[in-house]
Amino acid sequence: MEVERITSRKSPVVRDAASLLQKAEKRSEAGLFMAEGARLCADAARSGTEIAVCFYTETAEKKYGEYLRPVIRTAEQTYCIAEHIAPLLSDTKHPQGIFCVCKIPHNLPEARAAARVLVLENVQDPANMGTILRTAEALGVLCIALVGACCDIFSPKVVRGSMGAVFRLHFERYVRAEDCADALGRRGLTALATVPDDRAVPITEIPFETGRWAVWIGNEGNGLTEAALAVCAQRVTIPMRGRAESFNASTAAAIVLWEMMRKVKEGDADHG
Repeated sequence: MEVERITSRKSPVVRDAASLLQKAEKRSEAGLFMAEGARLCADAARSGTEIAVCFYTETAEKKYGEYLRPVIRTAEQTYCIAEHIAPLLSDTKHPQGIFCVCKIPHNLPEARAAARVLVLENVQDPANMGTILRTAEALGVLCIALVGACCDIFSPKVVRGSMGAVFRLHFERYVRAEDCADALGRRGLTALATVPDDRAVPITEIPFETGRWAVWIGNEGNGLTEAALAVCAQRVTIPMRGRAESFNASTAAAIVLWEMMRKVKEGDADHG
């Protein structure tokens, strides 16, 4: 198949793709987001993500052909771009020369059956978000609820930081804590609020191997809102022995996720 070559930085196709790097509103309106890099784009293709457009440079084709081939097979449109165009499509200092315009996936019905859900309220740092999503997918918690003013999970930094987890996780979005609690409560999940308070129940004492659970993690600086605390059935904490007052949000999430899954039998992780 002959691939069209683009040499102009003013190409409408390139400009439309580049605009997805900047604003969440643009990504949401278009239903598209950008993925960059050989491994990440190949991961998108192998994860079943719908790829609308693939861009690559000749240098990238020679260097990363093994990663590029499954992307080209999957993409609806493919363009070979001149080297000087690559920086326009990149969010990194040293682009590898492979880029994908991906379709934002729809939530799958089986996510509704998840017995363990991680709820993130007002988590705004893209680096934290990416790390949390990567950890959740690695440990088998595949359903993520986003409440309030969370950062855009399809921003370039989150997509890159998640190491492809955004391609395989199921996301639910809620404006208010009450809406999230009601929805998850109807599915039989018990809501636990993670707080830096030694009077709360240690997270290690929660019987995650039985029942259905939704554990809430709050904003990096302020923690959970009063509204979130009010809708949770119980407050839990991560026991601390040092002088630090609290954990970083991504660290707290990693510990909580590990506790949620460490007693779960192998094979059950796919159900959350």
